[in-house]
Amino acid sequence: LNQLLTEMDGFGSNSGVIILAATNRADILDKALLRAGRFDRQIHVDLPDLNERKEVFGVHLKPLKLDESVDLDLLARQTPGFSGADIANVCNEAALIAARHGKNAVGKQDFLDAVDRIIGGLEKKTKIMTAEEKRTIALHEAGHATLSWFLEHANPLIKVTIVPRGRALGAAWYLPEERQITTKEQMLDEMCATLGGRAAEELFTGHISTGAMNDLERVTKQSYGMIAYAGMSEKLPNLCYYNNDEYSFNKPYSERTAELIDEEVKRMINEQYDRAKAILSEHKDGHNELARLLVEKEVIFAEDVERIFGKRPWTSRSEEIMALETPVKPIEVTEDFKEKDSSDTEEKDKEKKEA
Repeated sequence: LNQLLTEMDGFGSNSGVIILAATNRADILDKALLRAGRFDRQIHVDLPDLNERKEVFGVHLKPLKLDESVDLDLLARQTPGFSGADIANVCNEAALIAARHGKNAVGKQDFLDAVDRIIGGLEKKTKIMTAEEKRTIALHEAGHATLSWFLEHANPLIKVTIVPRGRALGAAWYLPEERQITTKEQMLDEMCATLGGRAAEELFTGHISTGAMNDLERVTKQSYGMIAYAGMSEKLPNLCYYNNDEYSFNKPYSERTAELIDEEVKRMINEQYDRAKAILSEHKDGHNELARLLVEKEVIFAEDVERIFGKRPWTSRSEEIMALETPVKPIEVTEDFKEKDSSDTEEKDKEKKEA
Protein backbone atom coordinates (compact mmCIF):
# COMPACT_ATOMS: atom_id res chain seq x y z
CA LEU A 1 0.00 0.00 0.00
CA ASN A 2 2.78 2.45 0.96
CA GLN A 3 4.72 1.72 -2.23
CA LEU A 4 1.59 2.28 -4.35
CA LEU A 5 0.83 5.60 -2.62
CA THR A 6 4.45 6.79 -3.01
CA GLU A 7 4.45 5.95 -6.72
CA MET A 8 1.09 7.69 -7.21
CA ASP A 9 2.40 10.82 -5.47
CA GLY A 10 5.37 10.79 -7.86
CA PHE A 11 3.14 11.80 -10.78
CA GLY A 12 2.57 15.50 -11.22
CA SER A 13 -0.79 16.96 -12.17
CA ASN A 14 0.52 17.63 -15.70
CA SER A 15 2.15 14.22 -16.35
CA GLY A 16 -0.89 12.92 -18.30
CA VAL A 17 -1.12 9.61 -16.39
CA ILE A 18 -4.47 8.34 -15.12
CA ILE A 19 -4.45 5.41 -12.69
CA LEU A 20 -7.54 3.16 -12.77
CA ALA A 21 -8.45 0.43 -10.28
CA ALA A 22 -11.45 -1.88 -9.82
CA THR A 23 -12.68 -3.84 -6.81
CA ASN A 24 -15.84 -5.66 -5.71
CA ARG A 25 -14.94 -5.09 -2.02
CA ALA A 26 -14.89 -1.29 -1.70
CA ASP A 27 -15.82 -1.64 2.00
CA ILE A 28 -12.38 -3.05 2.97
CA LEU A 29 -10.25 -0.47 1.11
CA ASP A 30 -7.80 1.57 3.18
CA LYS A 31 -9.04 5.17 3.63
CA ALA A 32 -5.62 6.44 2.48
CA LEU A 33 -6.45 5.18 -1.02
CA LEU A 34 -9.69 7.15 -1.20
CA ARG A 35 -8.35 10.57 -0.20
CA ALA A 36 -8.69 13.49 -2.62
CA GLY A 37 -6.02 13.39 -5.32
CA ARG A 38 -5.72 9.60 -5.30
CA PHE A 39 -8.70 7.39 -6.24
CA ASP A 40 -11.12 10.26 -5.77
CA ARG A 41 -13.30 9.69 -8.88
CA GLN A 42 -15.45 6.71 -8.00
CA ILE A 43 -17.86 5.01 -10.41
CA HIS A 44 -20.29 2.52 -8.89
CA VAL A 45 -21.20 -0.23 -11.38
CA ASP A 46 -24.48 -1.96 -10.48
CA LEU A 47 -25.75 -5.29 -11.74
CA PRO A 48 -27.72 -4.85 -14.99
CA ASP A 49 -31.38 -3.87 -14.68
CA LEU A 50 -34.26 -5.25 -16.77
CA ASN A 51 -33.57 -3.43 -20.06
CA GLU A 52 -29.79 -3.80 -19.69
CA ARG A 53 -30.17 -7.57 -19.23
CA LYS A 54 -32.26 -7.64 -22.40
CA GLU A 55 -29.37 -6.02 -24.30
CA VAL A 56 -26.80 -8.37 -22.73
CA PHE A 57 -28.93 -11.36 -23.78
CA GLY A 58 -28.97 -9.91 -27.30
CA VAL A 59 -25.15 -10.06 -27.36
CA HIS A 60 -24.85 -13.62 -26.06
CA LEU A 61 -27.71 -15.01 -28.20
CA LYS A 62 -26.08 -13.98 -31.51
CA PRO A 63 -23.93 -17.13 -31.95
CA LEU A 64 -26.83 -19.48 -31.03
CA LYS A 65 -29.40 -21.00 -33.38
CA LEU A 66 -32.77 -20.06 -31.84
CA ASP A 67 -36.29 -21.18 -32.66
CA GLU A 68 -39.33 -18.85 -32.72
CA SER A 69 -40.43 -19.78 -29.15
CA VAL A 70 -37.58 -17.83 -27.48
CA ASP A 71 -38.96 -14.74 -25.70
CA LEU A 72 -36.22 -12.19 -24.94
CA ASP A 73 -38.48 -10.16 -22.61
CA LEU A 74 -39.30 -13.24 -20.50
CA LEU A 75 -35.62 -14.22 -20.23
CA ALA A 76 -34.67 -10.72 -19.06
CA ARG A 77 -37.49 -10.72 -16.48
CA GLN A 78 -36.63 -14.19 -15.18
CA THR A 79 -32.99 -13.38 -14.43
CA PRO A 80 -33.05 -10.61 -11.76
CA GLY A 81 -29.69 -10.04 -10.08
CA PHE A 82 -27.78 -11.86 -12.87
CA SER A 83 -24.49 -10.33 -14.00
CA GLY A 84 -23.26 -10.36 -17.61
CA ALA A 85 -21.22 -13.50 -16.84
CA ASP A 86 -24.32 -15.22 -15.36
CA ILE A 87 -26.31 -14.41 -18.52
CA ALA A 88 -23.52 -15.84 -20.71
CA ASN A 89 -23.64 -18.96 -18.50
CA VAL A 90 -27.43 -19.27 -19.01
CA CYS A 91 -27.02 -19.07 -22.82
CA ASN A 92 -24.23 -21.67 -22.77
CA GLU A 93 -26.20 -24.00 -20.48
CA ALA A 94 -29.31 -23.69 -22.70
CA ALA A 95 -27.24 -24.62 -25.78
CA LEU A 96 -25.83 -27.67 -23.93
CA ILE A 97 -29.34 -28.80 -22.89
CA ALA A 98 -30.62 -28.42 -26.48
CA ALA A 99 -27.64 -30.38 -27.86
CA ARG A 100 -28.15 -33.09 -25.24
CA HIS A 101 -31.72 -33.56 -26.50
CA GLY A 102 -30.61 -33.65 -30.14
CA LYS A 103 -32.37 -30.43 -31.15
CA ASN A 104 -31.43 -28.31 -34.19
CA ALA A 105 -32.18 -25.02 -32.41
CA VAL A 106 -32.33 -23.72 -28.82
CA GLY A 107 -35.91 -23.18 -27.60
CA LYS A 108 -37.70 -21.35 -24.79
CA GLN A 109 -37.88 -24.48 -22.61
CA ASP A 110 -34.10 -24.98 -22.86
CA PHE A 111 -33.54 -21.48 -21.47
CA LEU A 112 -36.06 -22.04 -18.65
CA ASP A 113 -34.31 -25.32 -17.78
CA ALA A 114 -30.93 -23.54 -17.86
CA VAL A 115 -32.14 -20.84 -15.42
CA ASP A 116 -33.58 -23.56 -13.13
CA ARG A 117 -30.29 -25.45 -13.27
CA ILE A 118 -28.20 -22.38 -12.39
CA ILE A 119 -30.48 -21.11 -9.58
CA GLY A 120 -31.73 -24.37 -8.08
CA GLY A 121 -29.13 -27.00 -8.98
CA LEU A 122 -29.45 -30.36 -10.71
CA GLU A 123 -32.76 -32.20 -10.89
CA LYS A 124 -32.96 -35.24 -8.60
CA LYS A 125 -35.80 -37.34 -9.98
CA THR A 126 -34.27 -40.43 -8.37
CA LYS A 127 -35.12 -39.13 -4.86
CA ILE A 128 -37.72 -41.56 -3.51
CA MET A 129 -40.77 -40.12 -1.72
CA THR A 130 -43.92 -41.66 -0.28
CA ALA A 131 -47.35 -40.57 -1.55
CA GLU A 132 -47.96 -38.69 1.72
CA GLU A 133 -44.65 -36.78 1.46
CA LYS A 134 -45.40 -35.88 -2.15
CA ARG A 135 -48.87 -34.62 -1.19
CA THR A 136 -47.47 -32.50 1.67
CA ILE A 137 -44.89 -30.88 -0.67
CA ALA A 138 -47.61 -30.25 -3.29
CA LEU A 139 -49.89 -28.60 -0.69
CA HIS A 140 -46.95 -26.47 0.51
CA GLU A 141 -45.99 -25.21 -2.96
CA ALA A 142 -49.64 -24.73 -3.97
CA GLY A 143 -49.98 -22.53 -0.85
CA HIS A 144 -47.25 -20.18 -2.15
CA ALA A 145 -48.83 -20.13 -5.61
CA THR A 146 -52.36 -19.41 -4.35
CA LEU A 147 -51.28 -16.51 -2.13
CA SER A 148 -49.03 -14.94 -4.75
CA TRP A 149 -52.03 -15.00 -7.11
CA PHE A 150 -54.39 -13.17 -4.72
CA LEU A 151 -51.96 -10.66 -3.14
CA GLU A 152 -51.56 -7.49 -5.20
CA HIS A 153 -47.91 -6.80 -4.38
CA ALA A 154 -46.62 -10.39 -4.38
CA ASN A 155 -44.22 -11.35 -7.19
CA PRO A 156 -45.98 -12.72 -10.33
CA LEU A 157 -45.87 -16.53 -10.49
CA ILE A 158 -44.28 -18.30 -13.46
CA LYS A 159 -44.35 -21.99 -12.45
CA VAL A 160 -44.56 -24.40 -9.51
CA THR A 161 -42.70 -27.69 -9.26
CA ILE A 162 -42.37 -30.57 -6.81
CA VAL A 163 -39.37 -32.07 -8.62
CA PRO A 164 -36.45 -32.11 -6.12
CA ARG A 165 -33.60 -29.82 -7.23
CA GLY A 166 -30.40 -29.34 -5.21
CA ARG A 167 -31.43 -29.36 -1.54
CA ALA A 168 -34.99 -28.18 -2.25
CA LEU A 169 -37.85 -30.71 -2.44
CA GLY A 170 -40.05 -28.29 -4.41
CA ALA A 171 -40.14 -24.68 -5.52
CA ALA A 172 -42.38 -21.88 -6.74
CA TRP A 173 -40.70 -19.75 -9.40
CA TYR A 174 -41.54 -16.06 -9.70
CA LEU A 175 -40.65 -13.04 -11.82
CA PRO A 176 -39.43 -10.73 -9.03
CA GLU A 177 -40.38 -7.06 -9.19
CA GLU A 178 -37.16 -5.00 -9.28
CA ARG A 179 -38.35 -1.95 -7.38
CA GLN A 180 -36.34 1.21 -6.71
CA ILE A 181 -38.19 1.74 -3.43
CA THR A 182 -40.35 -0.76 -1.55
CA THR A 183 -43.39 0.17 0.55
CA LYS A 184 -44.46 -1.51 3.78
CA GLU A 185 -47.56 -2.95 2.07
CA GLN A 186 -45.43 -4.56 -0.65
CA MET A 187 -43.12 -6.15 1.94
CA LEU A 188 -46.05 -7.46 3.99
CA ASP A 189 -47.64 -9.04 0.89
CA GLU A 190 -44.32 -10.76 0.06
CA MET A 191 -44.06 -11.98 3.67
CA CYS A 192 -47.62 -13.33 3.58
CA ALA A 193 -46.94 -15.21 0.30
CA THR A 194 -43.73 -16.68 1.77
CA LEU A 195 -45.68 -18.00 4.79
CA GLY A 196 -48.27 -19.58 2.47
CA GLY A 197 -46.48 -22.95 2.42
CA ARG A 198 -46.44 -23.44 6.20
CA ALA A 199 -50.04 -22.14 6.48
CA ALA A 200 -51.24 -24.64 3.82
CA GLU A 201 -49.51 -27.54 5.62
CA GLU A 202 -51.19 -26.67 8.93
CA LEU A 203 -54.63 -26.11 7.38
CA PHE A 204 -54.84 -29.10 5.06
CA THR A 205 -52.63 -31.79 6.64
CA GLY A 206 -53.12 -30.94 10.32
CA HIS A 207 -49.35 -30.89 11.02
CA ILE A 208 -46.31 -28.76 10.19
CA SER A 209 -42.93 -29.94 8.83
CA THR A 210 -39.32 -28.84 8.37
CA GLY A 211 -40.07 -28.00 4.72
CA ALA A 212 -40.72 -24.36 5.62
CA MET A 213 -37.30 -23.67 7.22
CA ASN A 214 -36.01 -21.54 4.32
CA ASP A 215 -39.30 -19.58 4.21
CA LEU A 216 -39.21 -18.91 7.97
CA GLU A 217 -35.57 -17.76 7.83
CA ARG A 218 -36.36 -15.26 5.05
CA VAL A 219 -39.48 -13.95 6.81
CA THR A 220 -37.69 -13.53 10.17
CA LYS A 221 -34.77 -11.62 8.63
CA GLN A 222 -37.15 -9.45 6.60
CA SER A 223 -39.30 -8.54 9.62
CA TYR A 224 -36.24 -7.67 11.76
CA GLY A 225 -35.00 -5.48 8.90
CA MET A 226 -38.39 -3.74 8.58
CA ILE A 227 -38.59 -3.00 12.32
CA ALA A 228 -34.96 -2.40 13.38
CA TYR A 229 -33.66 -0.71 10.20
CA ALA A 230 -36.55 0.65 8.11
CA GLY A 231 -38.61 2.07 10.99
CA MET A 232 -41.81 0.28 9.88
CA SER A 233 -43.06 -0.70 13.34
CA GLU A 234 -46.09 0.78 15.11
CA LYS A 235 -44.34 0.84 18.52
CA LEU A 236 -40.91 1.91 17.15
CA PRO A 237 -41.78 4.21 14.25
CA ASN A 238 -39.13 6.11 12.26
CA LEU A 239 -36.18 4.58 14.13
CA CYS A 240 -33.17 2.92 12.50
CA TYR A 241 -30.85 0.90 14.75
CA TYR A 242 -27.81 0.13 12.64
CA ASN A 243 -24.18 -0.71 13.39
CA ASN A 244 -22.23 2.50 12.99
CA ASP A 245 -18.49 2.02 12.40
CA GLU A 246 -17.67 5.36 14.06
CA TYR A 247 -18.69 4.06 17.46
CA SER A 248 -17.35 1.05 19.32
CA PHE A 249 -20.69 -0.39 20.49
CA ASN A 250 -22.56 -2.90 18.31
CA LYS A 251 -26.08 -2.59 19.74
CA PRO A 252 -27.21 1.05 19.88
CA TYR A 253 -30.34 0.35 21.94
CA SER A 254 -31.28 -0.86 25.44
CA GLU A 255 -32.38 -4.36 26.49
CA ARG A 256 -35.94 -3.06 26.87
CA THR A 257 -35.91 -1.89 23.25
CA ALA A 258 -34.49 -5.28 22.20
CA GLU A 259 -37.47 -6.99 23.86
CA LEU A 260 -39.81 -4.55 22.11
CA ILE A 261 -38.22 -5.35 18.71
CA ASP A 262 -38.66 -9.09 19.38
CA GLU A 263 -42.33 -8.56 20.31
CA GLU A 264 -42.99 -6.48 17.18
CA VAL A 265 -41.33 -9.13 14.96
CA LYS A 266 -43.53 -11.86 16.48
CA ARG A 267 -46.65 -9.71 16.08
CA MET A 268 -45.88 -8.86 12.45
CA ILE A 269 -45.16 -12.47 11.44
CA ASN A 270 -48.21 -13.85 13.30
CA GLU A 271 -50.49 -11.27 11.64
CA GLN A 272 -49.29 -12.26 8.17
CA TYR A 273 -49.53 -15.97 9.03
CA ASP A 274 -53.18 -15.54 10.12
CA ARG A 275 -53.82 -13.52 6.95
CA ALA A 276 -52.30 -16.32 4.84
CA LYS A 277 -54.54 -18.93 6.51
CA ALA A 278 -57.64 -16.74 5.97
CA ILE A 279 -56.93 -16.35 2.21
CA LEU A 280 -56.22 -20.09 1.83
CA SER A 281 -59.44 -20.99 3.67
CA GLU A 282 -61.38 -18.66 1.35
CA HIS A 283 -59.89 -20.29 -1.78
CA LYS A 284 -59.71 -23.83 -0.38
CA ASP A 285 -61.22 -25.62 -3.39
CA GLY A 286 -58.92 -23.93 -5.91
CA HIS A 287 -55.87 -24.61 -3.72
CA ASN A 288 -56.71 -28.32 -3.41
CA GLU A 289 -57.26 -28.54 -7.19
CA LEU A 290 -53.84 -26.91 -7.70
CA ALA A 291 -52.17 -29.40 -5.31
CA ARG A 292 -53.86 -32.36 -7.05
CA LEU A 293 -52.63 -31.08 -10.42
CA LEU A 294 -49.10 -30.73 -8.99
CA VAL A 295 -49.05 -34.34 -7.74
CA GLU A 296 -50.25 -35.49 -11.16
CA LYS A 297 -48.01 -33.32 -13.43
CA GLU A 298 -45.10 -32.43 -11.05
CA VAL A 299 -44.68 -29.07 -12.85
CA ILE A 300 -47.48 -26.57 -13.49
CA PHE A 301 -47.33 -23.09 -15.05
CA ALA A 302 -49.07 -19.75 -14.51
CA GLU A 303 -51.56 -20.70 -17.27
CA ASP A 304 -52.75 -23.66 -15.16
CA VAL A 305 -53.20 -21.42 -12.10
CA GLU A 306 -55.08 -18.88 -14.25
CA ARG A 307 -57.41 -21.63 -15.47
CA ILE A 308 -58.29 -22.51 -11.85
CA PHE A 309 -58.46 -19.03 -10.24
CA GLY A 310 -59.14 -16.77 -13.23
CA LYS A 311 -56.99 -13.95 -14.57
CA ARG A 312 -54.82 -12.05 -12.07
CA PRO A 313 -56.23 -8.50 -11.92
CA TRP A 314 -52.90 -6.69 -11.39
CA THR A 315 -50.25 -5.75 -13.95
CA SER A 316 -46.66 -6.35 -12.83
CA ARG A 317 -44.18 -3.46 -12.58
CA SER A 318 -41.84 -5.14 -15.09
CA GLU A 319 -44.62 -5.27 -17.72
CA GLU A 320 -45.35 -1.57 -17.17
CA ILE A 321 -41.66 -0.63 -17.58
CA MET A 322 -41.33 -2.71 -20.76
CA ALA A 323 -44.44 -1.12 -22.23
CA LEU A 324 -43.09 2.37 -21.48
CA GLU A 325 -39.50 1.80 -22.56
CA THR A 326 -39.99 -0.18 -25.79
CA PRO A 327 -37.83 1.81 -28.20
CA VAL A 328 -39.40 3.03 -31.43
CA LYS A 329 -37.37 1.73 -34.36
CA PRO A 330 -36.06 4.68 -36.43
CA ILE A 331 -36.95 4.75 -40.14
CA GLU A 332 -33.84 4.03 -42.18
CA VAL A 333 -33.43 6.19 -45.29
CA THR A 334 -31.48 4.38 -48.02
CA GLU A 335 -29.00 6.10 -50.32
CA ASP A 336 -31.28 5.47 -53.33
CA PHE A 337 -34.11 7.28 -51.58
CA LYS A 338 -31.83 10.21 -50.66
CA GLU A 339 -30.53 10.60 -54.22
CA LYS A 340 -34.01 10.40 -55.68
CA ASP A 341 -35.27 12.91 -53.13
CA SER A 342 -32.47 15.40 -53.88
CA SER A 343 -32.92 15.09 -57.69
CA ASP A 344 -36.67 15.64 -57.28
CA THR A 345 -35.96 18.83 -55.34
CA GLU A 346 -33.54 20.06 -58.05
CA GLU A 347 -36.19 19.44 -60.75
CA LYS A 348 -38.81 21.35 -58.74
CA ASP A 349 -36.40 24.30 -58.26
CA LYS A 350 -35.68 24.32 -62.01
CA GLU A 351 -39.42 24.35 -62.78
CA LYS A 352 -39.94 27.27 -60.38
CA LYS A 353 -37.15 29.29 -62.04
CA GLU A 354 -38.59 28.65 -65.50
CA ALA A 355 -42.05 29.70 -64.31
